[in-house]
Amino acid sequence: QLQAYGGGFVQPGGSLRLPCAASGLILDDYTIGWFRQAPGKEREGVACITSSDGSTYYADSVKGQFTISRDNAKNTVYLQMNSLKAEDTAVYYCVAAQKPYGSSWYIQSGDTQRYFGMDYLGKGTQVTVSS
Repeated sequence: QLQAYGGGFVQPGGSLRLPCAASGLILDDYTIGWFRQAPGKEREGVACITSSDGSTYYADSVKGQFTISRDNAKNTVYLQMNSLKAEDTAVYYCVAAQKPYGSSWYIQSGDTQRYFGMDYLGKGTQVTVSS
């Protein structure tokens, strides 16, 4: 029901836009987030947009580099990734939750861990940043 796609190979400094699309869900009714997991590393929450008021949250590691946005006409949420670096290489997943906040995964911003729920988890898409 939820699918992240758009990954691929990109050179350092390049950009990718990852769509998260759904069937059977109206994404505007859900808090949508992105997290990533690199080999041998823990899952890292990178961005989220809430269902309640459209608030956005970003991990410190991607702030100013990634942008999350909705296109309700296409029932799609995008993760725009710019100035990509080798350390951005990971499998990227999108997740949806009906409530604005939850307890399943978090985004680290400064000393704060903001937690979100996980009602639906899409299959991931691989992003590889390499020259």
